[in-house]
Amino acid sequence: MFRMLGALAVLAPLAAQAQTQSNEEFYRGRALDMLVPGSAGGDYDLRARMVARNLPRFLPGAPSIVVRNMPGGIGIQAANFLAVNAPRDGSVLAIIFQNLPVLQATKAPGVQFDVRRFGWLGNTTDSPNVINSWHTTGVTRIEQVFEKELVVGASGVSSTGYVYPAAMNAILGTKFKIVGGYPGGNEINLAMEKGEVGGRGSNSWASWKSNHPHWIAEKKINILVQIGLHRAADLPEVPLMLELAKNDEDRQLLTFLSSDMGIARAFATTPDVPAERLALLRKAFMDMLRDPQTLAETTKLQMDISPTGGEDVQKIVAAMVDAPPHIIARAKVLLEGPSK
Repeated sequence: MFRMLGALAVLAPLAAQAQTQSNEEFYRGRALDMLVPGSAGGDYDLRARMVARNLPRFLPGAPSIVVRNMPGGIGIQAANFLAVNAPRDGSVLAIIFQNLPVLQATKAPGVQFDVRRFGWLGNTTDSPNVINSWHTTGVTRIEQVFEKELVVGASGVSSTGYVYPAAMNAILGTKFKIVGGYPGGNEINLAMEKGEVGGRGSNSWASWKSNHPHWIAEKKINILVQIGLHRAADLPEVPLMLELAKNDEDRQLLTFLSSDMGIARAFATTPDVPAERLALLRKAFMDMLRDPQTLAETTKLQMDISPTGGEDVQKIVAAMVDAPPHIIARAKVLLEGPSK
């Protein structure tokens, strides 16, 4: 990983020259970098590789894209590199963990980035996140978790897998018991199968459909609640987390925690990319997501595609970071965890 960081950082002195090149000259034969903040095999990784295969067809100069996994700090490490070390010329792209605006707004440790300054290309899906139970628990509805403890797996304390059930416990009175420390979603899924946990604190509904459709068909997982601003069309009976709020103040907080679904699987480049080049990347990204060849691939992969343009994503992240201070303060308490 450190060799990769060094190799990318060496490119930084060339950024000034790259600013003056035409887009055709800049991208001709170039190998672009695609950073993935998680390990291989998860939904973020699969989407990044899909984009890496298809986006070059819509860029001038026939470039290629090399995917580089950079896990660490629940997405903070890759975002810091994109903000601080990567060349600011449109040669480094990244898929961004959706929790980053909340981490920035609440001043989480280690944050060196400002998501408002990233050059957002767009979002591939606004499919909600969900909390699920495993079939052996007997828990099939969220109402049961108000009466019965459900153990759910999560990674770090600031991950959505921790924050969502912790918020529901604190605000709504559910009885989730959260077991943290798992490296990633694949490990939590394995823990469910082994009976170590009885559910998962968060996963994208789109990810469940693409990576484990047989679990859905065989009813091995039960979807208890959705996290987003609107219900998924194919989960009409499953309530949104924010719909469970008992008053306006709590609804505001739950809406803030749910707003990042607008960047559920979003892509960005560094700050300060020339405006013309950023516009090119944004157009190429959206053209790719509407392209029949791309859509044929995503359909085969059972990958949900419901795109949002880069300009709209830029507005979503700004609104989250600039949320009312009292809402951010309450969210910060949740993110700091039980030991703080």
